[in-house]
Amino acid sequence: MATRNWILHLDLDQFIAAVELLRHPELRGKPVIVGGTGDPTQPRTVAATATYEARQHGIHSGMPLRTAQRRCPDAVFLPSDPPAYEAASARVMAVLREFPILVEVWGWDEAFLGATTDNPETLAADLQHAVRARTHLDCSIGIGDNKHQAKLASAFAKPAGIHRLTTDNWAQTMNHRPTDALWGIGARTSRKLAALGLHTVAQLAAADPADLARHFGPTNGPWYRYLAHGKGEAEIVTTPWIARGHSRETTFPHDLTDRTDLTRHLTALAQHVTQDAAEAGRQITRVSVKIRTTPFHTRTRQSKLPAPTTDAHLITQTALDILDRHDLTHPVRLIGVAVEYTMPED
Repeated sequence: MATRNWILHLDLDQFIAAVELLRHPELRGKPVIVGGTGDPTQPRTVAATATYEARQHGIHSGMPLRTAQRRCPDAVFLPSDPPAYEAASARVMAVLREFPILVEVWGWDEAFLGATTDNPETLAADLQHAVRARTHLDCSIGIGDNKHQAKLASAFAKPAGIHRLTTDNWAQTMNHRPTDALWGIGARTSRKLAALGLHTVAQLAAADPADLARHFGPTNGPWYRYLAHGKGEAEIVTTPWIARGHSRETTFPHDLTDRTDLTRHLTALAQHVTQDAAEAGRQITRVSVKIRTTPFHTRTRQSKLPAPTTDAHLITQTALDILDRHDLTHPVRLIGVAVEYTMPED
């Protein structure tokens, strides 16, 4: 095989659960669910992840822990520990950077890799072996001509496998699948496409771009057809990702109606995000306050600051002023504070 450029997508298998199993090896082979404080009786907490044994009971990320407990009474529940996951992710990415490849980190548990090789499967196997030997974590790797193909291929490779999806086998692999099998098309868009008679990837690929533009807009419509042809971005960006902002929020065990309680929680959140910004060496330019009321109505209001700052008093007072602009006539189930940062280009 000739040497050429490839895009690989590395996805760590059941990552959060896998990190927990390294700390609790006695739980291997058992249904384990990670989320919140690890207490499934606490209302309004959801699963961050679950082991494959738990997923066999229909448990998935985002499921309320109470529901998960009903579906799998024998499951072991563990609290979420983000610092541990960040540290484990950093170790994996460090291993990847030792190879002669480009690494674009996409989160705790995944990265796109750019490589020039005559045998991408051998490279993928070497990567898997190195990650396993150095971190004791398993990963699945997809191989493609672009990020879209590689991302889908890694899902076909799970668990701990290697799969190639390129222009050569795209039609054979994807044409019969529903449109939401494409990376970038969700269930809602898939339903809208189905209403137009476009149920499969092949049907979407053959659709009239002008017709798609009329129904989904001049950008999104043709883009969906572009995806159906297996196209996608092939550039690997190695520049470290810089967060544009940060947020903290609290979901209450019981709905709040007292303004004093809301003010107290909002003040604490505003002080936390300000401290987070100061510790990260970032300046805050905008403050947003999110309120979720019953029955599940969410509204966000925001204000731009006069100048970038990490003044906790100013951030808190701005958040409280924004709270005054919210309709608080209904019980509140969630309150959150988000801030935007200055960026290097600013």
